[in-house]
Order: sequence, then C-alpha cells, then structure tokens
Amino acid sequence: MHQSWITPARDSSSLARSFGLAFVVFGLSLFANRCEAETLTEAQELFRTGDYAKCAEVAALQIVDGTYSEEWHLLKLESELMLGRYAETAKTLETAKKKFPNSIRVLWLERKVHRFNGESSKSDEVLAEIAARIERSSYLYRNAESMLVIGKFFLAIGADAKDVRIDAFQVIQQRAPSFAGGYIAAAELALSKNDYALAAEDFQKALKIEADNPRILYGLARSFEPSDAEQASQYLNRALEINPHHIPSLLLVAEKHLEGERYDETEKVLQQILKINPSQPKAWAIRAVLAHLANDPQRESFCRDYALKHWKDNPEIDYLIGKFLSRKYRFAEGAAAQRLALAFDSKYLPAKLQLSNDLLRLGNEEQGWKLAEEVFEADNYNVVAHNLTTLRDHMQQFRTLKSGGFVVRMDAREAEIYGPRVLEILKEAKQALCEKYNVELNETIAVEIFPRQQDFAIRTFGLPGGAGFLGVCFGNVITMNSPASQGNSPSNWEAVLWHEFCHVVTLTKTRNKMPRWLSEGISVYEEGLKNRSWGQSISPSYRQMILGEDLTPVSRLSSAFLRPPSSEHLMFAYYESSLVVEYIVDEYGIDALRAILDDLGRGLQINDAIARHAAPLEEIDSGFEEFIRERAEAFAAGADFATENLPERADSAGWKAWLEEHPDNFWGLQRYAVSLIREEQWEAAREPIRRLLQLTPEFASSGSPLMMEARVCRELGETDREFEVLQQLAELNSDSIDVYRRLTELCSEREDWKSVIANTQRILAVNPLLPEPHRVLAEAGERSGDREAAIRGLQTLTLMDPFDPADVHFRAARLLEAEGRIDEARKQLLLALEEAPRYREAHNLLLSVIEQSRQRRYPPPPPKPEEIE
Repeated sequence: MHQSWITPARDSSSLARSFGLAFVVFGLSLFANRCEAETLTEAQELFRTGDYAKCAEVAALQIVDGTYSEEWHLLKLESELMLGRYAETAKTLETAKKKFPNSIRVLWLERKVHRFNGESSKSDEVLAEIAARIERSSYLYRNAESMLVIGKFFLAIGADAKDVRIDAFQVIQQRAPSFAGGYIAAAELALSKNDYALAAEDFQKALKIEADNPRILYGLARSFEPSDAEQASQYLNRALEINPHHIPSLLLVAEKHLEGERYDETEKVLQQILKINPSQPKAWAIRAVLAHLANDPQRESFCRDYALKHWKDNPEIDYLIGKFLSRKYRFAEGAAAQRLALAFDSKYLPAKLQLSNDLLRLGNEEQGWKLAEEVFEADNYNVVAHNLTTLRDHMQQFRTLKSGGFVVRMDAREAEIYGPRVLEILKEAKQALCEKYNVELNETIAVEIFPRQQDFAIRTFGLPGGAGFLGVCFGNVITMNSPASQGNSPSNWEAVLWHEFCHVVTLTKTRNKMPRWLSEGISVYEEGLKNRSWGQSISPSYRQMILGEDLTPVSRLSSAFLRPPSSEHLMFAYYESSLVVEYIVDEYGIDALRAILDDLGRGLQINDAIARHAAPLEEIDSGFEEFIRERAEAFAAGADFATENLPERADSAGWKAWLEEHPDNFWGLQRYAVSLIREEQWEAAREPIRRLLQLTPEFASSGSPLMMEARVCRELGETDREFEVLQQLAELNSDSIDVYRRLTELCSEREDWKSVIANTQRILAVNPLLPEPHRVLAEAGERSGDREAAIRGLQTLTLMDPFDPADVHFRAARLLEAEGRIDEARKQLLLALEEAPRYREAHNLLLSVIEQSRQRRYPPPPPKPEEIE
C-alpha cells in the first residue's frame, strides 16, 4: 500500500512543489460530464430542500437502471451520509468505484465512508491514492468539481492554506465565475481559520450564483455571528425555511440554545436532528455536554461513546465537547476534552488551539503560549493563533507585580503609576469577599491589564472586538482594559477590578458551575455594597424597560447577556441580575445565597439549588417581577413618562407651551431644561430643573437634573449651591471626572485639603494616567501635612514628564527625608541634581541625607561607664 508515503508536513509541500496547485486548472471546463436529465435536477432539489430519503431512493433507482453519470452515485452517497446510513454507504461506494474508477470525487467521499464505518486507517490510504492519481493522471481532473477536491486534498495533507486559497480556489473562481463551489470552498476555508470577514465576502459572492442554497446561507450565518447577530439570524432562518432538515443549521440553533442556558430547547432541537440521522455525532456530542452540565457523568459517557460509535477516533467530538464546556467556564474540563481529542490526532489543530486558550485561562501560561505558537507554526493563516502569538510579543514588555497570592501583569509605565493601588484593592477585596462567601483561594490569581483594547480582546476572546467589555474573569485569571484603552470616557477601573475579583470568589466557590446571570448579579450587587456610586441604579430608561416588555424572567436571564438588541439592553441585564440577587438576600438571607452557591459547586442545577434554599423558580419569577415592578413604579412616582405626544422638535417656547398640558412629563421637562440651557436662559431653566429634582432626586446618570442644576448654579455664581449639588453627584456617580475635578477646584478655594485629596482619589480611580490630579494630590498633601499623600502624588508625577522635574524630585526628597526614608530621599535628590546640577537646596539636603545615612550605618559607640556621671 502507500503507508510509507504520508508525512503531511514534508510530503505535502514537496508534492505541491513538484507540479504546483494550479496545474490542473489549465483548460478548465465547468463540468466534465454535464448531466442534462431533468430527473437529476429534481433529485438535487430533493437534497437541497432536505428530503434526503427520497433523494437516495430516486438515485438508487437511476443507478439500478444503469444511468451513466457519477452525479447519481455521489448524490446517493451524500444522502446516505446525511441520514446516517453508514453501512449502506459502503455498498454504494463499492458500486460507484467499479463504475467510475477514475473519479477523484468518489475517491474523496471514500475517506468519509471509511471513517464512519470504523476504518479510519483506510482514509489515510485514500489520501495516498489521490496523490498518486494527481501525479499520474492530472489531465483527468480539469473540471471545477475535481479541482475543488484537489484543493481540499492539499489542505488535508498540510499544505499552506493561503497557497490553496490562491492557487486552487481563486483560480476556479476566475476560470468558472458562475460556479458557486469555488466561492463556497474558499469561504469555508476562511471560516475554519476564524477569518469571518473574508468568509462572508466569499459566501456573498456564492449567494449571487445560488440564492437558495442552504449551505451558503448557513455559512453566512456563521460568518456574521461574531459581529452582527441579527444578520446572522436572518441567514440562518432563511436556510431553515428552504431546508428544515439542514443539519448544520439545526446544530447552530442547538448551539445558541445551549449558550443561552435554554437546555430544554437544546434537547428539542437535538431530537429533530436525530430524527433525520439517529447517529449524528455532533448532536450526540452536544447531548454529552448537556449531561455534563446536569451532573450526570454516566449519561455523559454514554452520549460521548455514541457520538464515537461509527467514527471511533473522531477528534472533532471531544473538541466540540471541550469547546462548549469552556464556553460554560468549565476550562479544566474543557482542557481535558481537548487532550482526548489530541490523543486521537495529535495534529488536530482546532483542539490544540482550544487547549491553548483553555490553559491560558487557567493560568498555565507557559504551556498555553507554547501551544499557540505550535499552531501558528503549523498554520500561519489561523487568525486566532496569529493574534495570540503577536499578543505574546506585546505582553513580554509588561511588568509583573506580585503580592499576597496575586500576580499582576501590566504596562511597565502604568505599573509604576497605579500598580500599587491595584494590589491594594485586590488585597482588600480578597479579605472582604472571601470572608463573606466562605471561600479560601488556594491558587495564585493572575490579573492582566491591557493598555490596548485590541490586545485585551485577543487575550480574552482570541479576536479583536468585545468593545463593550471592561473586564473578564475566567476563574483564576482576570483580564481588564486599562484606562489608556478606553478613550476620553474611561470607566471606574477600581469598580471594574472589584467586580471581576468578586467573580473569582463566586466561580471558585461553585467550581465555575454557575449561570452567568447569577455570577454577574452578585458582582454588581457587591459593587454597590462596597461603594454607593459603583454598581448600577434605576434610571428613566430602565424604568421603561421594566414596566414595558424588556424584563426577562429569572429562569431565562442568562440569555439576556448573549444577543442583546443594544448596549443599553446589555447593561440592563447586569442591573436586573443584581436586583435578583438583592431580592434573594432580602427575602431569604445571605445564608441562602451562600448555600445556593455551595449546591451549584456540588453539581446541582440552578433551579434545584434555588428551590432548596429559597423557593421554586416559578415562585422566584413571580415574586421578583413584583419586587422589581414596585421599585420601578416608586421611581419618579409622580412623573408622567408617556412618549406618544412628544414633539419631535421644539424650541424652549414650544416646550413651555406643550408642558402646560403635560406639566409632569419627565421627557418634556428634561428637553425643556436642555433647551433653556442651550439658549443660556439660566434663571428660566431653574423651573423645569426644580420639578425634575422633585420627581427624581437621586437620578445621576446622563440627562440627570442634578447635572443641569450644577451647570446653572455655576453660571449664576451660586457656588454654595453648586458645591452641594456636586457633592451629591459625586456620591452617586462613579466615573464623572468633570464633577470630581470641579469639586477639587472648589475645595482648594476653601482650603479644604482633606476633601481635595478625596476628590483627586476619585479622579484617579477613573483615570490615574492624568498628570493634573497627581499634582493636586501632592499640593494638598503638602498643605495639609499628609506626607503620604504628598509623596505618592510627587513620585507619580515624576513619571509624567512634569514641567519642572527637578522641583518635583526635590519636594519628594524633602518629604521622604522628614519621614525617615533616607535611601529614597537620596535617590530623589540625585534625580533632581541630574536635572539641575546647580540646585543649591538640593545639594544642601543631599549633604544632610548623606550624613544621616552615615550615622545610621556607623552609629557612635555607646559612652564608656566612667564617662557616665
């Protein structure tokens, strides 16, 4: 046989060099044997619309009648494979090979037939036979369909994917522009490499040729899934309208239900698939995942075995099981599944790449990065592998901070500026939250903070994107955007870090076995308990969503995070989840919440855990709905939130007239006030603002009357009232730098240095990379005698290219000397003199510091006894 031939990494490249990928396209014709029979078109239509059994039946009749067209044999093979009639495919294959001994298309399908009949080793022999055919009889394979097989063959033996795309698939597209197969093959190749944009482009070209091809529509759904969920859903629905039995599309529907924790719906779709093909391996793989999530190891093992019943060493099965488990944050279990996949095929790159990501998320960075590099070396077209290896180069420039069971990696400059504060917050959060939830952290927690949003996205998701995420926790690993990556409107990074560390605690307690809504809900809830301005609070838009149609029952709350219609809907999912946690704690106590988490860690389902320690989920759903609706109705209870009759456009006079008939309409009052402020009618603006404050006294988000009141007071010179309003805003808003900055100015004028320090710290909690708050902090510390604050401000300021660095270093040295930190003071003085060598005061202080250092090193001997009177 040909067993000595196949060593893909070497032989595929030598084969490609011997006669090139493009050689078979010379003189390309669209089809070798165009079948004109009307019945073939009808049979292909049966296959396209999902009547596989009828299609196989018609094809069998034609074969028996002795028709001379390989299309009938191929159609019968494809139909039987789709139906899971694997034993029959072997017979069909034998007949086809006898009648068409030179067909490379039949030979290509032979690989799949062997695999699903438990003969994987023979599939390798088929590759060797295809190679021999190409070398020996390339002139036979100049039609488009055969060329597609040759391109796929080169991919199977490890040829460079980009070369295959260019030298095979693109050549087919050029020579046969009306043949959809060339575009489909190129698109599916791009999709397998996570190149979604390129895949979408090729699929759309194919769609122009075959507008009703479910395979193309499914491919488009996959291509748009990461970037445009609505568009993806439209393509998927269209595919299933044409072919309700299209198994890849049904598997995607099941996958979406699985991600949304709609497990009953997942099973229903799997049953649909298994009616078509009772042995469909991917459907059984998903069933194994469902069993794992239900803590049923016996059924999980049964489902996995059934998925491998026919193709016993199929690496895709464990790869899929592991991938779906990892999406449920079961990274250790996911990694174990990928190792099983790689035991079947050590060169199966999807499993190796997924294992790389799993290990990185588990904190096993050395092995994780190594695997990513191996994948990239084997396949430099793989977008995720390329991104990860590039990211690794960037992260090698990071600085590492270690303390108290934490390892923090961040940009070197940022580490000097606010790295100590990161460790301080983590230490505080660990003490507070681990004690509250009875959790002991036995492993080191890694925190990675990225100054570039793209790097954060690649580390977290493998691909650029994820613009709505500030941080992500995988269990023992936290990834975060730094303030540098968030543009002009950064969020409070201290709140984000507290939130993400809370995930560490709850994921550890549950062994990563908790629904997303509960994990997020507890983190947002704990934010609000830590700091009133953190977390989330009700707003006019949230009120409308609660009382409208946007409230999601607790039993389906995780789905609200998956495909939210807007960023506001996503934030509302966080808010609603936090209120569910508040409701459970208020109604049933914190012990009930802890017990629910314990049960989840033992493998119980969320519904059962809640029922054991609180109430059945149906009762929770109804009780929570009443609870949240009461809160919504209590917010601005006297306001009218109707929008039906709002004018589309109006000036202040128009709004004033409209409000005469709608005096308490929130939206009208808000827009009237905005119009008056825009027109600089400060006194007139007081009236609608005053009414808004009566209706919503603690609303502090965008469009808040408190913001408008502060602006009006400032314009009218009412500093005391402005100060009062700004203080209220600062207590309610976690990331309003303008508010904190203005408060700092007013407190400085009043020489209230303690308040100046407090407000600069609020600014630094949002953006510690701004020089000004550090300068103000230093000055306030010096004036108030708070040396620690002054030293912190001055030392950080030295890293930010200050206007007079010598002065900054000298002031820091003076304070350090007064604190007895002699060595640090000497370092600052030397830096000051490096900037200004003739700085007399620095010279004098340096002499003093040197003398103090000498005395510490060589203290005078104690007096002799005779010298003591």
